[in-house]
Amino acid sequence: MTQLKAILIGAGARGAGGYAPYALDYPHELEFVAVAEADPVRRLRFAEKHGIEPEQCYESWEPLLAAERMADIAVICTQDRMHYGPTMQALRQKYHVLLEKPMSPDPGECLDMEQAARDHDRLLTICHVLRYTPFWSTIKRVIDSGAIGEIASIQLNENVGYWHIAHSFVRGNWNHSDKASPMILAKSCHDMDVLSWLMDKQCMRVSSYGSLMHFHEGRAPEGSADRCLDCAVEPDCPYSAPRFYLSDQYKGWAGHFTPELTKASIIQGLRETDYGRCVYRSDNNVVDHQVVNMEFEGGATAMFSMCGFTFEQERRIQIMGTRGELRGEEGKVTVFDFLTHQQTEIAIPSQASGHGGGDSGIVRSFLKEVRGYNGQESLTSASASVRSHLMAFAAEESRLHQGKSIDLNEFAKAWTTRKQTAEQPK
Repeated sequence: MTQLKAILIGAGARGAGGYAPYALDYPHELEFVAVAEADPVRRLRFAEKHGIEPEQCYESWEPLLAAERMADIAVICTQDRMHYGPTMQALRQKYHVLLEKPMSPDPGECLDMEQAARDHDRLLTICHVLRYTPFWSTIKRVIDSGAIGEIASIQLNENVGYWHIAHSFVRGNWNHSDKASPMILAKSCHDMDVLSWLMDKQCMRVSSYGSLMHFHEGRAPEGSADRCLDCAVEPDCPYSAPRFYLSDQYKGWAGHFTPELTKASIIQGLRETDYGRCVYRSDNNVVDHQVVNMEFEGGATAMFSMCGFTFEQERRIQIMGTRGELRGEEGKVTVFDFLTHQQTEIAIPSQASGHGGGDSGIVRSFLKEVRGYNGQESLTSASASVRSHLMAFAAEESRLHQGKSIDLNEFAKAWTTRKQTAEQPK
């Protein structure tokens, strides 16, 4: 098997911790030869793990992609609003690109990247990792087998978890739509992608409701402070930062704000970073719950619900077909047959890789596609991703306009026209 070489742009949790470990587990398949990362600690740590020479370590992506192409693949895992520049340049440099989701919070940039992949005849695969997991691929196989007939409706619940929403979407990097992306894109573009994939029909209309109901200053308890470490009511707050990050269960998440996971360094981080701020005073604006209604070609419908106020962090799905029903939850898929009343339970083994096996699954699949590339689209290509991204953009548009129904064809046409107008010479 031919070993492929890659560069990494953005050595944070997803790049260094999610996808790059594949090269350490299977060094005969993949080797990282360069890294661009603004944080010197992360940059050095990644270089040491992967044996990258100092001259191949960069503070930003610009000089790395200005150099002569040095690998087959560019893995791009910068923040949401920093995807466009390196992706466009990497495609121009003839790298195959594995890009962290979402593509971009700007629909025009998504369309540009999709077109650039075609123009430069390169793979641009978006990290919709759920498609590559045993759980979701099992559900897709059951649907494709015809066991439940034609899909009439899907209900998908994304239970974010009370601690996870506080960490990532109230205190963390994805807490403000102007700095990152709206919640429906930052967290739930996975779900829009899965629904589009499972339904396998064009989404025609979308409507959505949701709000930032709880995590704002109006809900701050009397006597609370700006930081948990200074707060008199912290012992009674379920979102206490010290309770999260000093516990054995969630201590690893403190790695987002301190390189050392000692109690002293975590406490220092809680004093100095946003991760120690009160969840009611964190300058966040993304929703903490949202529902999306979708109608697909042929009349099938789907309902998606995202909520941060859940104990478990999990997804649950119910798919109702004309001959049967499927229910999926962590660890198992159950199929119900209307004719025989037979119930078939499929156990899904736990996976060592992140996202239920999706992190390693997408890298394995991407490497195979790069080795045999002849112009084909990948499973989660930019073209497939643009469709589900437009569903998310339309949902946010609807939410901001009191649940107005959005026609997806008209919505897509408006953005395409806007892009073409912007490209015309002035």
